[in-house]
Amino acid sequence: MLSLLWANLNRKRLRLTLTIASIMVAFMLFTLVEALQYALTGGVQIAGQDRLMTVQKVSLINPLPRSYFSRIQAIDGVKSAISLNWFGGYYQQERNQVFSYPIQNEAQLKDVYPEIVTPPDQYQDWLQQRDGALIGRALANTQHWKVGDVIPLRSSIWFKKDGSNTWNFKISGIFDVKDTGDTSGLYFHYDYFNEAGLQAGKDFIGWVVLRVNDPKILNDVAHNIDAMFANSDTETKTSSEKDFAQGFANQMGNIGKIVAVIVVAVFFTLLLVVANTMSQAIRERTNEIGVLKTLGFSKMQVTSLILAEAILMTIMGGCIGMLIGGAAVKGIAHSLAQYLPMMAVPSYAYLLGFACMLLLGMLSGLLPCMQAWQLKITDALRRA
Repeated sequence: MLSLLWANLNRKRLRLTLTIASIMVAFMLFTLVEALQYALTGGVQIAGQDRLMTVQKVSLINPLPRSYFSRIQAIDGVKSAISLNWFGGYYQQERNQVFSYPIQNEAQLKDVYPEIVTPPDQYQDWLQQRDGALIGRALANTQHWKVGDVIPLRSSIWFKKDGSNTWNFKISGIFDVKDTGDTSGLYFHYDYFNEAGLQAGKDFIGWVVLRVNDPKILNDVAHNIDAMFANSDTETKTSSEKDFAQGFANQMGNIGKIVAVIVVAVFFTLLLVVANTMSQAIRERTNEIGVLKTLGFSKMQVTSLILAEAILMTIMGGCIGMLIGGAAVKGIAHSLAQYLPMMAVPSYAYLLGFACMLLLGMLSGLLPCMQAWQLKITDALRRA
């Protein structure tokens, strides 16, 4: 059966090559689209189940008074908390953006984000250095920075009292993230940021990230925080980190729906191409099917041979396409690490891709199998 399968598949090499190439291109596109979706929505996948985000109710870009932080810390159920500001930093040129954040209560950074991993001595050095910076592994690799380097960052938002927008930082440590996560950020001390003589924005924070003692009380803590500042000049909106990440991703549109439409359109077109190829191949082998049945091959054996041919063809093209797509994503991720730090092909995409190959192969071989099943020996030999 295997020799027959390969002989049938290899009969028209040019047609086989073109069909596999079309399948390959489709699955390469599928891989790229899945990687892009993960890059844009990956934060939703890894969001902590026990973390909350408190922002200004009207907009994230509006700041909160610094005094809010201590009041949020004191609420029952809050285990640890930090506040962050958006720094808008860049290195040398504006196109070299660095995702940088001044942190208040930085000693609890690893309590709020336990997935962060950094050598203890580097972490302690960072806590003790007023102008110290803790940077992610991806950022260090992209910029070729190392511990001990002094780097000048400019900010497009924050200016010092003397009018300068250049801030000098000494790299105290480099952090990684367990499993999968964003390591393109730079964290530095809020006190250094706040006491450096800001022209505007002094004693304001951007948002608060906190962990609760038990995920079951997440909604209660969020309600208590917002109720505390209700009817004040600066009201708050508190939501789970997952909801916050999903809302942020939705600002660019429903990424999942867009991806689904693209994939369905591509695979439907591919289904027509492969099904037409298989139908044409079966018409050319009508007499051979009749001979096989004459020799004692059952209907099930003949149709299984045809179905296996369709599935094998889609698997060959699909696997090659996904391998090429995966290699392309690695190259693209390196170039776009500054803007899409989580650009990668998630493991579930390969499983989904293989399932699509099997489904596509079975559907494309369905009509030819029905034709071969119903074909009578006399009709097959007469057509020959």
